[in-house]
Amino acid sequence: MRLPPFLTLTALEAAARHRSYSRAARELFVTHGAVSQQIRKLEDELGTKLFVRQGNAMVPTATGQRLAGQVAEALTTLRAGVDEARLAASGPLVISSSAAFARGWLVTRLARLAEELDEPDLIVRAEDRVADLTTDGVDIALRFGCGVWPGVESATLMIERIFPVCSPDFLARHPIAEPRDLLDVPLLRHVGLPWSIWLTAMGVDEAPRQQGLGFEDTALMLDTAAHGVGVALARSGLAERDLREGRLVRPFSGEVTVETGNHFVWRADSPKLARILKLRDWFLAETAGLRG
Repeated sequence: MRLPPFLTLTALEAAARHRSYSRAARELFVTHGAVSQQIRKLEDELGTKLFVRQGNAMVPTATGQRLAGQVAEALTTLRAGVDEARLAASGPLVISSSAAFARGWLVTRLARLAEELDEPDLIVRAEDRVADLTTDGVDIALRFGCGVWPGVESATLMIERIFPVCSPDFLARHPIAEPRDLLDVPLLRHVGLPWSIWLTAMGVDEAPRQQGLGFEDTALMLDTAAHGVGVALARSGLAERDLREGRLVRPFSGEVTVETGNHFVWRADSPKLARILKLRDWFLAETAGLRG
């Protein structure tokens, strides 16, 4: 069975509380006649009298008083739900990013992002794990991978390219003119990105003759390369800042596009969805041209 219109129920609750159609009308920002009409409609629909006049007061009947109390309880629940939703939608936007991506790409854009989107309430978590967008209090994840994760939406920001980088000082001390020259210099190794991918693509099938340091953390590997210790195999999105600031250089132009990339990930049912989508569009515009 359908409920009566919401306006008739709120008119009933206000009139029963004030015992006056006029005061109820002022509270609801309608006319006395509008409240009277809504009460009359409700009485007709329910088939029972809800108010009786006693002097200047409109006194609810036993049925009217009971129904008004139930409506009041429901309105209290509704207001609490609306307040909770409003609070959830207005809290800070929490972004989870790998430390390397936050350092190499995101950090240089945060001030402009906040200014251009009028979104000053941002929290960035630099963490090398896959944050759970349901249980970890995270609204947005900047993830590296294939772009498909269960239960979330994702948009590709950039397809990664990999290439060698080293410090200007290292390049000055080691004459590297072609890919094969890398076989005789220290190569910094990341456990998840073997040099063989790039060397094979460049037509070099031999193994490096020097064993360089190994790393699990990309940011630490790039910092080590920037200090002249060796040549690192860098992902384009993570090396951008160091290349732009001149801490690292590319000894030659050869690069390989890999199947994985960086993605903007969010929950479609987030209470902050409107703000998240604005942020997503900003990120997509910022990375335009890096997805091909």
